[in-house]
Amino acid sequence: MSALRARVVEPQDFIQFDLILAMDRQNLETLRRRAPAAARERIRLFLEFAPDADATEVPDPYYGGPNGFEEVLDLVEAAARGLLQHVKTGSRGATPLM
Repeated sequence: MSALRARVVEPQDFIQFDLILAMDRQNLETLRRRAPAAARERIRLFLEFAPDADATEVPDPYYGGPNGFEEVLDLVEAAARGLLQHVKTGSRGATPLM
């Protein structure tokens, strides 16, 4: 994990990756505005993969009170399970970029 770093989504990413995940609607809209028209359908909210979640966006855990990090972890784990199932069932071999 030490080699992983956050970075800005680059124009090439819209070509290279089958799936780009946004954590909230603001980032989703920003990514869709920047993406070529053909890539926009491949940009999704991460929590779309957690349909039973009480949220549609991953909140900032720093503003979630004493349980903020635990709640975000629960949401992310649920979405990760759904994403894994989505990839396993044949979504064009998706290579996600978050």
